[in-house]
Amino acid sequence: MVVGWFSFLDGEATAGDLLALERVRAVLEETGVAHEVAWSPRFRPGRLALEDARPEDYAALVFVCGPVHGPRLAELHERFAHCRRVAVGVSVIDAGDPAVTGFHKVLARDGGGRPEPARDLSLRAPLDGGAEGAPPVVGVVLTRGQREYGGRRLHESVAGAVRDWLAGVDCAPVVLESRLDAEDGLLCGSAEQFMAVLPRLDAVVTDRLHGLVLALRAGVPAVAVDPVRGGAKVTAQARACGWPALVPAEEVAPDRLSGWLSWCLNEGREAAGERRNALVGAPDPADALPAALGVDGEPQTFA
Repeated sequence: MVVGWFSFLDGEATAGDLLALERVRAVLEETGVAHEVAWSPRFRPGRLALEDARPEDYAALVFVCGPVHGPRLAELHERFAHCRRVAVGVSVIDAGDPAVTGFHKVLARDGGGRPEPARDLSLRAPLDGGAEGAPPVVGVVLTRGQREYGGRRLHESVAGAVRDWLAGVDCAPVVLESRLDAEDGLLCGSAEQFMAVLPRLDAVVTDRLHGLVLALRAGVPAVAVDPVRGGAKVTAQARACGWPALVPAEEVAPDRLSGWLSWCLNEGREAAGERRNALVGAPDPADALPAALGVDGEPQTFA
């Protein structure tokens, strides 16, 4: 039985934890050791849950990655008392903790009397597909504001539907905020900083006008969702830019979103590049500004 913090109902699963798990599984498979992994049902519903595992079915218990401490690990020792118990790639905070002393062997990455730290298991973990088969990177730009639309606002339901849909999509979602704040280190402080992110994405999913427009400016295909009943500025801008990947608020559904995302990741890449080239030099309302101000080409001063 292979377990980790990803096995506990109230535990957590990090990318590093799961890569460490894959490294351990690879070693076990290479040496012909049959094994099963116990998961938290919150993280892998439908898979073998730690609570449902029968200890008598196993001869050994392997705990992978993370800190070794606390009562939950002590409970594991009691439940799997007849098993040989080994911890691997873990951090030992207190060598006298029953969570630590309950193991027959601790192959620590740090602590536990190691004179030098060992490298983390995730460094040698196999990755499915390699770099070329990596999931697409999708920027997500959503808003729950825009109160000016009153009763036509469907922002909360649209954002919730997009979030639920993305949970089932094999992609690396990158949550972006187009709102700038020079004093918040987790937000971009300038438009240039925000624009530096977009070209590095494979696609964008957004319910914001500028999420769509700036993605196209960067040559990145976008799935635009208009969060206003009946359509508003997102729909208008998609039309103005000649961009087809638009989903009205009333029609947000997983199959519709998935269809447009698939298009964006294939034909949409070339289409976005063509739109970028066409749009950057296209006329916009600012061209009419001099005439609206009554400027005839001579320098003017306005009080």
